[in-house]
Amino acid sequence: MDRHIALYFGMGLKYNDIQSALDMRHGYRISLRHLKRRIAGLGLNRRTGYTNLGVSVDFIQGQLQHSGQLHGYRWMHEKCHQHGLRVRKEDVRLILKELDPRGVRQRQTGRLRRRQYFARGPNFIWHLDSYDKLKPYGICINGCIDGFSRKLIWLNAYTTSSDPRLIGGYYHEAVDHLQGCPRVVRGDLGTENGRVSAFQRALVVPTQPDTLDSYLGGASTANQRIESWWGFLRRQCAEFWIALF
Repeated sequence: MDRHIALYFGMGLKYNDIQSALDMRHGYRISLRHLKRRIAGLGLNRRTGYTNLGVSVDFIQGQLQHSGQLHGYRWMHEKCHQHGLRVRKEDVRLILKELDPRGVRQRQTGRLRRRQYFARGPNFIWHLDSYDKLKPYGICINGCIDGFSRKLIWLNAYTTSSDPRLIGGYYHEAVDHLQGCPRVVRGDLGTENGRVSAFQRALVVPTQPDTLDSYLGGASTANQRIESWWGFLRRQCAEFWIALF
């Protein structure tokens, strides 16, 4: 259990989140007071043990040579954590401001007003779509995101995203892994989603004639949640590779 506590603490999770993760993922049901005692016993402290600032600067500078030049300070802070660096979010913001002032200004001026979106709960609706901006270079990306939590259900790259058997396989693997399917899948009207719509309608049969269809087809540009994520992918990663290729 101590290994899991140290892992989640190092990821920056709050005490309540660590407690929930231990219970739901590992079967350890402990009180908040006991969790704090275990953390103290492990010598873990959020105010000490930060990575040397010079090491953090070198890491961020290396990231700025590639797709990291598109990251904001929150995303860069998360990448630092993923690579085992303990650094304050404010320090990351200041480092980026010094190393990449032009990129910081561009991100500040490019802010958009968010549209309102509502979903009834987790796994009520999944948004499915393909990303073709890298298709000219032989990389076809297909993804699916939960409309409520924005959790990625899958994100796969292959040489094509037009094969219904391939997209259906992504859906089948996700349902098998999660041991369940959503109430609704939102996709476009392309033939590549034919098997997904057939699988979804077979698994979720409307109880009444006027009940919402379990597969909603429509224009790809109106598939708001996944389109928003494609914009995030373009800004944080794909733009660099498009320019490079």
